[in-house]
Amino acid sequence: MSSVAEKLQRKSQRQVATKQVRLKLVYIDFWSAVKFSFLITVSLGIVLVVAVVLIWVVLNSTGIFGDLDAILKDVLGEPTFSVTTSVSLSQVALFAIVIAVLNVVVGTALGAIASMLYNFSVRITGGLLVGFTNN
Repeated sequence: MSSVAEKLQRKSQRQVATKQVRLKLVYIDFWSAVKFSFLITVSLGIVLVVAVVLIWVVLNSTGIFGDLDAILKDVLGEPTFSVTTSVSLSQVALFAIVIAVLNVVVGTALGAIASMLYNFSVRITGGLLVGFTNN
């Protein structure tokens, strides 16, 4: 009786014929492209907001805003000027959310336009030839 390792070795030594298939991508569904681009841009928007908040927290905890505040007070000559009130966490987070929402709208529209342009160009070029193998 043979062990499992011997069976696997014999199986790997056999030549397995791979079948290759060539297909043409001739159509991209509009709503699938819109949904896909929407989900991608929403995830990128979430990453943007989290990254901006984390960067602000790191800069605030290292004291960079305080140092920048002191430098700008010396340069401007105004003792009432404060960077920390101008660049608070709530303002930075709100700005990042607004930018993320704009990116979602623009990215979704670009995904829809790209699928329409591909579908129109397929009429001229015949589609994209893609090869697949079966292992």
